Amino acid sequence: MIGVFKTNIGTPEARQTLIQALSTSFHVSNCHVDLEDCDKVLRIADLEVAEQEIVAFVRGTRIYV
Repeated sequence: MIGVFKTNIGTPEARQTLIQALSTSFHVSNCHVDLEDCDKVLRIADLEVAEQEIVAFVRGTRIYV
């Protein structure tokens, strides 16, 4: 399954921190935050957990801007 999430990640550094945190905490084969998109879309390929878990995790990391 592919997870697609709207975020407010605003910098390349925050994007890298989030991707590292996600890769460490969950089994994901590929994830990316599109900083050029107005919704700063996070896409996660091969998502094996509930979307709510990802949302809660990202909110809990406090990686926003």
